[in-house]
Amino acid sequence: MKNTIKVERAIYNLTQAKLAEIIGVSRQTINAMELNKYVPSTVLALKISKIFKKPVNEIFYLEAKD
Repeated sequence: MKNTIKVERAIYNLTQAKLAEIIGVSRQTINAMELNKYVPSTVLALKISKIFKKPVNEIFYLEAKD
């Protein structure tokens, strides 16, 4: 699964640390998601979509191989 978190953070001028603080995870979790090494829980994905004011499927999407 891929995502656009890094792009969305840039649009909202948020650091990994600030986004992590807002949603209650570590900065390392945000980094792992951006590197596609961690797939977030449904709750975490919903929190991120709420912050960026976009549907979950506009931030997280499946690759053809998924």
